[in-house]
Amino acid sequence: MNIQEMKAKHKLIKEYAYQPGQVERGYNNRTLYINLSDNTIKEKPVTEQMKEKFIGGKGFGLRLLWDGTKPETRWNDSENEIVISPGPIAGITQYSGSGKSLVVTISPTTESIMDSNVGGHFGPFMKFSGFDALEIQGKADKKDLMIVIDGTKNTVSIVEAPEEPLDSHLTAEVLTEMYADDENDKRNVSVISAGQAADHTLIGMLNFSWYDVRRKTCRLKQAGRGGIGTVFRDKGLKAIVVKCSGVKGDMNHVVDLKTIQECGQRFNKEMKELDDVQSEMRTKGTAHLTNIMNDYDLLPTNNFKFGSHPDAKYIHSDILKEKYFTQGMFDGCWLGCNMSCCKAVDGYELKTGPYKGQKVCVDGPEYETAAGVGSNCGIFDLEYIIECNFYCDTYGIDTISFGTIMAFAMECYENGIINDEITGGLQLRFGNKEATMELIHQMARGEGFGKIAGLGVRKMREYFVKEYGADAKFLRDISMENKGLEYSQYMSKESLAQQGGYAMTNKGPQHDEAWLIFMDMVNNQIPTFEDKAEALHYFPIFRTWFGLMGLCKLPWNDVEPADNAETDEPAKVPEHVDNYVKIYNAVTGKNIDKKELMRQSERVYNFQRIFNLRKGFGTRKYDAQPYRACGPVTAEEYESRAERYDKQLQDLMGIDPTGKSTQEKMALHRQYREDRYEKLLDAVYLRRGWTKNGVPKIEHLKKIGMDLPELIELVKPYQED
Repeated sequence: MNIQEMKAKHKLIKEYAYQPGQVERGYNNRTLYINLSDNTIKEKPVTEQMKEKFIGGKGFGLRLLWDGTKPETRWNDSENEIVISPGPIAGITQYSGSGKSLVVTISPTTESIMDSNVGGHFGPFMKFSGFDALEIQGKADKKDLMIVIDGTKNTVSIVEAPEEPLDSHLTAEVLTEMYADDENDKRNVSVISAGQAADHTLIGMLNFSWYDVRRKTCRLKQAGRGGIGTVFRDKGLKAIVVKCSGVKGDMNHVVDLKTIQECGQRFNKEMKELDDVQSEMRTKGTAHLTNIMNDYDLLPTNNFKFGSHPDAKYIHSDILKEKYFTQGMFDGCWLGCNMSCCKAVDGYELKTGPYKGQKVCVDGPEYETAAGVGSNCGIFDLEYIIECNFYCDTYGIDTISFGTIMAFAMECYENGIINDEITGGLQLRFGNKEATMELIHQMARGEGFGKIAGLGVRKMREYFVKEYGADAKFLRDISMENKGLEYSQYMSKESLAQQGGYAMTNKGPQHDEAWLIFMDMVNNQIPTFEDKAEALHYFPIFRTWFGLMGLCKLPWNDVEPADNAETDEPAKVPEHVDNYVKIYNAVTGKNIDKKELMRQSERVYNFQRIFNLRKGFGTRKYDAQPYRACGPVTAEEYESRAERYDKQLQDLMGIDPTGKSTQEKMALHRQYREDRYEKLLDAVYLRRGWTKNGVPKIEHLKKIGMDLPELIELVKPYQED
């Protein structure tokens, strides 16, 4: 069926015409609400309090989700929402990394609040079409609805679209062509879709498209974490389309464009002069981290057992740069972004699955994908990683969760917890790339062991204990999840601060909140509990700010000014922090300083913690970590680094390891490491203004200006230490 025939099958369910507006100082001052149960489409005003307390992006998403749901709302209830919001800085073209959106929902895997950031054109296009956020509630009877936001006609439509393909690489191409007037107009269309695996797993993710005018194809960026795509499909959505034409350099109608331009010009100069010797983002993207992590024993291997492997040389980023990634082409996922880190493999011929033999553009692999589906599964084959990357994307599978799920399943298989009968003949040993690819296709079809793997690590573990009598303690130790979210791909065994940066997160262990391995383990910049607590206060709060504004974090610290090491706090990259303060003030006309920047984030960060509390979580016990994140679970792990661990017994614990068995030494390590983590929790909670149970104190909420009555009511019963 051709595109015109598909469009002829559309049925208009509801159309809403709205008055065009103009963004002023970064805001439209209205949001768009759509309910798929009764086809309501309406606008909501954005109040000054909303902007002051919640700013935009994730803050708007959390506030709208809080107001739209109840404490008992589950992920697949009709009243659950998906909220997409870009933030006041999003869409500027003068400073790199301003194309981000934040997506917020109640997660199928954590059963609490999930946020995920995503690049591409959708967020800015939606904003320039008239709305600071899109709030979707309700659930359709069918799974073939589309929402179309047409900023060129000022209409919002709900459309039944039964014939369009479901897999994202096709959905994006078909709908971009369908809603563009001609080839040149394709750049004005962006599409959100999930993929068929989101129908059958709890780890479904969303793809946000943009049209690459140089490659003449649609590219995809992912809101990957926590099953947002699963919620999307459960609501009956096949796609969301936005169309916005005539994007210019000052669509935000900022107060001081000159200041933004000056900040952008300084950063662009740094990218031009320093990127090749610092991070190689323009030639490798985040994949440059693969070899660095391996060199420092931080590359997760075989379900986070080990931090390096001799075969990691086969997935070295130099090979991606020289053999696979297209070079010499602008690869920014939003206009004006000179990081150009969104690398792609062009003309890759697929070897498996329903698209076998077709040549496609593969977005990535990013570091997280290469480490997750590669080394963490014991697989060191770049073509497999690229193939896996493509199918995860188009099927709507989060590659971070998939890699950690597969690694867990492989360790369970090698320990006899599951077998060929349970897996349907899939020999899930570390390194088996053929079985791994087959499992991806099973997830997409909703068949076989793919249905079990698609539950995620926590629910898999519970299933194995209940159905197969597995040792619950051993599985807890090796299941790399916290709060129900699978760990992203960094080894934290030797970095206490990174352990906290993972397990103390509001949504679960995602590196976007606090990435402290190098500060802590490599550079030893935060040696004491107080130092670590200060870092685990500052960096999660500061990183939250990007999610409020619609900004990417990479321009902050992946390329640094040449004299950054000479500053008092080089890990914070103070010159770039100054840039962000100036840009926010130049967009909005406000006059904040660095302290107020932190307060903006701290208000939202504490709000999200209390939102977790409202959902029945948000206390100390939910910040517990699996022991593998902390230390060696098995004798194999200990003995692979015996010299290191024996020396730590001697130097850190004052214990002579001579004559002690591996099991005895492991027990001593466990007691020491778990005790240190509990002390870290105490120190961080104290620094954050929380009780020893991890709940924000009322006086702290008052101090930061987040003492809203509904929050005080919730935390009041938890104020006793």
